[in-house]
Amino acid sequence: MADLELFKQYLGLADLLISQSSKEDVAETARLLALNVAHYQSKFGELPLDETLAMLHTNRPNEAQLAMLVSGMETLVGVLGMVRGGGLEDDSAVH
Repeated sequence: MADLELFKQYLGLADLLISQSSKEDVAETARLLALNVAHYQSKFGELPLDETLAMLHTNRPNEAQLAMLVSGMETLVGVLGMVRGGGLEDDSAVH
């Protein structure tokens, strides 16, 4: 199950980036991801949070769940990397 190894790699990288990030960078990442969720919900409806939480705590995710886990960690790593890299610095920002 190659996706499980990929998930573990992304999870480890996410943990490393988070541990090396400032509180402000983690907060900015959370804000950006929250906006992504809000955008998705405005287009497609509410996300089933209880199902997502259950998926995070399963010992044997199915292929669809594993693909979602990989995608989620990939997104987290990408957004946190972008925030840490300073790609969002704009004095006219709303926040």
